[in-house]
Amino acid sequence: MANKKVFVGTGRRKSSVAKVTMVPGKGKITVNGKDVKEYFPYETNIMDLKQPLVITNNEETFDIDVVVTGGGFSGQTGAIRLGIARALLEYDAKNDPESETSYRKILKKAGLITRDARAKERKKPGLKAARRAPQYSKR
Repeated sequence: MANKKVFVGTGRRKSSVAKVTMVPGKGKITVNGKDVKEYFPYETNIMDLKQPLVITNNEETFDIDVVVTGGGFSGQTGAIRLGIARALLEYDAKNDPESETSYRKILKKAGLITRDARAKERKKPGLKAARRAPQYSKR
């Protein structure tokens, strides 16, 4: 195992957490022990999580194994995408971050390094939801 390089990245989005393990391979993506096409119901989810690989031309360079927990499909997709981007940065660490071909510069320009901090706002007392007030009755 010492000669096989492993790159790890953790991604979070909403209430989802994804631990991404990337090893050199043929481009197979496994999510929680299932094939990515079997795990995610929509093709748009799969396209979304592959974005960092497509932008850096690594679609068939790595085998990716993901363990993801919490949230729904959208949050999990976002978490996996960030995890893959972080793993790619670890893979490209020896390259100068200032060069035009560095993954950091490419991924940063595409906005894939930034953690999306948006999450559901908590419910407030006296309201039906975070900001939704009970229906007003004039009489």
